[in-house]
Amino acid sequence: MGLAYEIRLLEVDETFPAHLRRAEVAEYLAAYKAAAYADALAPDEVVLTADTIVCLDDDVLNKPANEAEATAMLTRLQGRAHDVFTAVCLRCGDGREVVFSDQTTVHFRRLSSSEISHYIATAQPFDKAGSYGAQDWLGMVGIVRLEGSYFTVMGLPTHRVWEELEKLGALPNQ
Repeated sequence: MGLAYEIRLLEVDETFPAHLRRAEVAEYLAAYKAAAYADALAPDEVVLTADTIVCLDDDVLNKPANEAEATAMLTRLQGRAHDVFTAVCLRCGDGREVVFSDQTTVHFRRLSSSEISHYIATAQPFDKAGSYGAQDWLGMVGIVRLEGSYFTVMGLPTHRVWEELEKLGALPNQ
């Protein structure tokens, strides 16, 4: 996007209140992550934090803990459509904050158990919501259609980030 940035890493607990549904989960987590940086921001800095979740109906499919969970998730997703929500929090050093989310519906073709096993054995599904990455082999052979932004599925709805940075006056030369 042509923006200068610096990566800063903080470990943050990614549990969320049980009453939250769908996009609310991702928005809560993105804001929670941004709050961890609040005291470390200079007045002219903006921190961007994000969280991506996969929802099958009303079930949130987080990162799988093990091979069995990854297999179960991918088995549930195959042959169906599901929603991916990526939420972003932009927190300014001067205290301003905006939280938003974007949704993309992902359609998977039916997958064989050997395809699912191959993916789990050769990829890293354990750090991905829903156990898959759209950019990975399974995304390339399994996703038949997207309704929405590919970048939302990848974990950063860049079109929305740009719009919100513009509204905050946080783009260069503004």
